[in-house]
Amino acid sequence: MEKRFQSIRKQYVKGALSEILVDNNPLRQLEFWLNEAILAECIEPTAMVLSTVGSDMMPSSRVVLMKGLDLTGIVFYTNYESLKGKQLNENPQASLLFFWPDMERQVRVQGTVRKVTDQESDEYFESRPEASRISAIVSPQSSEIIDREWLIERSKSAFEMQMGSQPGNRPSNWGGYRLIPNYFEFWQGREDRLHDRIVYQYVDNYWRIFRLAP
Repeated sequence: MEKRFQSIRKQYVKGALSEILVDNNPLRQLEFWLNEAILAECIEPTAMVLSTVGSDMMPSSRVVLMKGLDLTGIVFYTNYESLKGKQLNENPQASLLFFWPDMERQVRVQGTVRKVTDQESDEYFESRPEASRISAIVSPQSSEIIDREWLIERSKSAFEMQMGSQPGNRPSNWGGYRLIPNYFEFWQGREDRLHDRIVYQYVDNYWRIFRLAP
């Protein structure tokens, strides 16, 4: 079995990346690549792996969806009492990983994470479909539950209570985080494993751009 995995090979030939041609701001460069991934109809183009580390120093990773991007950082939403919420409370440092295999590209991001304002969380929560709002209200995310039927029954009961009334308000334990980046690595697959790796590192109030060996 091990040899079967070792024999997997792929040439990367779909693009190139130059430190001379990239945008001088990595958040704009990320937006450019995201737009290209969307136009290329990549599956879940805004999906990203979020990695956090709590006080026990054990890293934990999971896929979340990016819900905001501007020159201040990258936004995602979750339950503050989930494992990632607890770890971010203990250690507000995190990393993100975007991966678009169809384009042979990935982006690594590191930075400090802070909660977004209540207004931002309220506005996003209100924009969600009703079923998604109810799920956020009824799910004790990352907590042990009896079985799936228990969760479905809670959701059904909450939905019936909402019928004919205004959607429920955002729970106080649910909202957004903004990762404020200090490091980016843009990776473009190249032939013969001579990949392009362009790094942005925030130093003395400006983004230093340089290339890493593959």
